[in-house]
Amino acid sequence: MADTKSKLLPKLLIVEDDAGLQAQLKWAYEDFEVIIAGDRESAIAALRAEEPPVVTLDLGLPPDPDGTSEGFAVLDAIMALKPDTKVIVASGHGARESALNAIERGAYDFYQKPVDIDQLGLIVRRALNLHRIEEENRRLAAKAGEGNTVLGGLITSAPEMVKVARTIERVANTNVSVMLLGASGTGKELLARGLHDASDRKQGNFIAINCAAIPENLLESELFGHEKGAFTGAVKTTEGKIELADGGTLFLDEVGDIPLPLQVKLLRFLQERTIERIGGRKSIPVDTRIVCATHQDLEGMIADGRFREDLFYRLAEVVVKIPALAERPGDATLLAKVFLKRFAAEMNPAVTGFAPDALAAIDGWGWPGNVRELENRVKRAVIMADGKLVHADDLDLGNAEEEDAQVLNLKSAREQSDRKMIRHALARSEGNISSTAKMLGISRPTLYDLIKQYDLQT
Repeated sequence: MADTKSKLLPKLLIVEDDAGLQAQLKWAYEDFEVIIAGDRESAIAALRAEEPPVVTLDLGLPPDPDGTSEGFAVLDAIMALKPDTKVIVASGHGARESALNAIERGAYDFYQKPVDIDQLGLIVRRALNLHRIEEENRRLAAKAGEGNTVLGGLITSAPEMVKVARTIERVANTNVSVMLLGASGTGKELLARGLHDASDRKQGNFIAINCAAIPENLLESELFGHEKGAFTGAVKTTEGKIELADGGTLFLDEVGDIPLPLQVKLLRFLQERTIERIGGRKSIPVDTRIVCATHQDLEGMIADGRFREDLFYRLAEVVVKIPALAERPGDATLLAKVFLKRFAAEMNPAVTGFAPDALAAIDGWGWPGNVRELENRVKRAVIMADGKLVHADDLDLGNAEEEDAQVLNLKSAREQSDRKMIRHALARSEGNISSTAKMLGISRPTLYDLIKQYDLQT
C-alpha cells in the first residue's frame, strides 16, 4: 500500500552529502517521494532512473566539499540530460556569486545555508507547480500540432487563468456568443483566437476587428460590406467582416464603441443570421460565431442609454472575466521568461536569463498595462542588457508612484503594497526569514502565510 502511494507522489531528488541534513530534508517532504544522493555519480544515476521534476542540489559536494566545482559539475550534467528539471541550488560559499552563476547555467532558484526548511519547501513546491504547467503546455502544443495553438498558446500558472481556460474549453464547441471582459492588454484577442482554435469552427476564418479603431462612418461597411456604387468610392462589391468569417469566428474587440444605429443592425443579424450589404437588397445567410470583448462597463452604458440591453444579452450568452496580470500570482515571472527567450533569439542572443533583482522587480510590479506592458518591458530589457543577465535597471519600470496612481481597487492597492514591502524587507535581510519578519513587525508564521498568499519568490 505504501509503495502504491509513493508511486503517486511527485519525485524530489535531494543531492546532499550531510547525512543529518539528508534525514531532516527527507522527513520534511511527506508529500513527495524523496530520493537521496550524496555525490555526482549517484545523483546522475538517480536522475536517469527516476526523472524527478525537482532537484535540490548542495554545491559543496565531495571531493570538493569546501568549494562549488563539484556541485556545478552536477548542475551542468542535469541541464544537459534533462533541461526541463527545476534545480534549486544551495551553498554557503560566496552565495551571491554562486547564485548568479547557477542561474546563468540553468538553475531555477537558489537558497543559502543554513537551510530554512519552511522557506525551501515554498521554493520546491513552486518549482513543481511550474514544471507541471510547462509539461502541460508542451503536451497541449504537441496535441495541437506544429504551427497551431491551444487557447491561443496560453501560458499560465495562476488558478484564476486556468479557470478561464477551462470555461473557454467547455463553450468552444457550442454556438453561444461569448463576451470577454478585461482591462486592456490582458490578452482578450489571444483567448478569442484560442476559443476558435479549440472549436469545430477552426477550419474556418478567424477575423478580428477593433470597433474603437474604425471611424463610425466606415464601421458599418467594415462589418456588413457594401455593393458596388453604394456610396462614393465604392468601386466594387466588397464583403464585410461578418461575411468573411462565415463558417468561422468574428472577434469584435471594444464592442462598447459600436454606435447605437449600428447596434440595431448587429442585433438583427444575431437574431436572423442574415445580413444585407450597404446598398444591397438581398438577404445573405451567414453562419458566423460572434466573440466580443470590452473593458467598458456595458451595464452602466445600458443605464445611460448608450448600449442596447437586448444586444447585450445576445452578445453575453456566456461572460468570461479575465483577471489582470497583477491578479495572477506567478504569471508575470513565468511570461517574462517566455518573452525573454523569444526576444533574445531575435535581438540579443547573448542574453540567457534574468538576474535575481530583475525577477524580484517583475514580481513586485503592479503591471497596470498587463501582459502587453510586460512584453514591451522585456523586449526593451533584452535590447539594453549588456551581459548575459537582464537586471532590474534594464526593465526601466520607473517610479512606483506612477503605478500606484493606476490602482483603483482598495484591496488590490493593499495587496500591492504588502507585496512591495515584503519584497523590500527580504532584499534588505538577504532572504533571512527571521530578520524579515522582525523588520516588518510580524511573526514568522504570518510572514510565511503572506509569502504563500502572494506567491512571492524568495
